[in-house]
Amino acid sequence: MHKRHKAVAATAAFTVALVLLPAQAVSAHGTMSNPPSRVYVCKDEGPESPKSAACKAAVAASGTQAFYDWNEVSLLEVGGRHRELIPDGKLCSAGRDKYRGLDLQRADWPATKVSPGSFKLTYHATAPHANSNFQFYITRAGWNPTLPLKWSDLVSIGTFNNQNPTTFTNWTVTLPQRTGRHILYSIWQRVVGSNEAFYTCSDVDFGGGTSSATPTSTRTTTASPTPKPTSTATTTASPTPKPTSTRLPTPTPTSTKPGGTWAAGQAYRTGDRVTYAGVTYQCLQSHTAIAGWQPPNVPALWRRL
Repeated sequence: MHKRHKAVAATAAFTVALVLLPAQAVSAHGTMSNPPSRVYVCKDEGPESPKSAACKAAVAASGTQAFYDWNEVSLLEVGGRHRELIPDGKLCSAGRDKYRGLDLQRADWPATKVSPGSFKLTYHATAPHANSNFQFYITRAGWNPTLPLKWSDLVSIGTFNNQNPTTFTNWTVTLPQRTGRHILYSIWQRVVGSNEAFYTCSDVDFGGGTSSATPTSTRTTTASPTPKPTSTATTTASPTPKPTSTRLPTPTPTSTKPGGTWAAGQAYRTGDRVTYAGVTYQCLQSHTAIAGWQPPNVPALWRRL
């Protein structure tokens, strides 16, 4: 009888394991590792204590779990209907709220330096699937990283069908002439046995950009030299204008009274109340607001009242 009980217990444990395995396997597939995708970058920085401002904002918007599940930016039933199922502005998250932080429209995402010409891509697949199609795109010339990423912004740079990826798979594409920041976008579409598809956004920097999209906090455009006077002396020098007041006004943070409207660039303190889209929120942590940190997006910073 004792041996029979052991056999029953072992069978039960094995059955439970079989029940759990499919759910775990579904969430383990892959993402771009070179150039690293946004989710891969923030995963490497550490979901609990990211280093870059962009990853901090993404974690604040999505929570940490999204970056532990870095290989799951996917949709189950796609079958090639990418543009039909994923709306403009949500391409990096595959339209999934869990990964909404990846869609933040910022010009300071950590970016890989690249140049026009031949480039080797690397895809990190934690669960490779045979008979898969891979498509790669680059954003169009003149694309602005502070605007929503749309399907119409993407230009194809390579399609590889009927592929049998391994854990790390390389493809070579040709990057077109570009300047400044861009996104390299990929779609991994399974063909046999599943309609599942995976999506990645990798930030790249071609350099030479002079647009306002270049972040002033991490990279500046070519600085103009300080203009030199045309003469060391002037015949009729104008007196130095005197300030009308010797005191500078102290910057005032957004009002703490209920009803104040949330705004990027404003400093908020714990307990402050603001309104956004007609809803009142209370500040949970002191911070200075930036674009993408709207109260509904960052529950760690704002509590809906």
